[in-house]
Amino acid sequence: MQAMQYEITLPADYDMEIIRKRVATRGHLLDDFPGLGLKAYLMRERGAGSPVNSYAPFYLWATPEGMHSFLWGPGFQGIVDDFGRPRVRHWAGLAYAEGPASAAAPVAATRLCVPVPEGVEPAGFVAREADRALAPGAVASAVAIDPDRWELVRFTLWERPDPPEPGDRFEVLHLSQPGRARLAPGRQW
Repeated sequence: MQAMQYEITLPADYDMEIIRKRVATRGHLLDDFPGLGLKAYLMRERGAGSPVNSYAPFYLWATPEGMHSFLWGPGFQGIVDDFGRPRVRHWAGLAYAEGPASAAAPVAATRLCVPVPEGVEPAGFVAREADRALAPGAVASAVAIDPDRWELVRFTLWERPDPPEPGDRFEVLHLSQPGRARLAPGRQW
């Protein structure tokens, strides 16, 4: 499993209905994309619990070929054509879990990025994070790491608009999940 996200920060006066319409008309295009575990079409609105307007899709890839096919194909080129080429964050997957509310349609997401502290054993730190139980209301969660920056990310989808865990909060506009069942549960090592 590979995790990936790009976040496009938009002007403070940007009409976020443009993003809502974009997802409503194009979101379904990845509903059967080969190699994709899931894609959460995420948005934050300035003043609604966020300091910025942004469009920030988050992906869990079941196969590296799927991720590469998207990045070097027409799907990502559409983002580049409309918004310019964003920086794409990429993390190696450590763990995936379906949550207590796995059958629900997610309406919110949290992304918590934390540095792996200096002086701690990295394997022990990531194992504790990977094995942590999910809170009620969680639809699904993934833990991944960027070993270049020693940054761990926990991404969680929620069935409720007010997630009980810390992190950057997003509204889920659509969820494409053609390979969600192929995302292996538990640790990835």
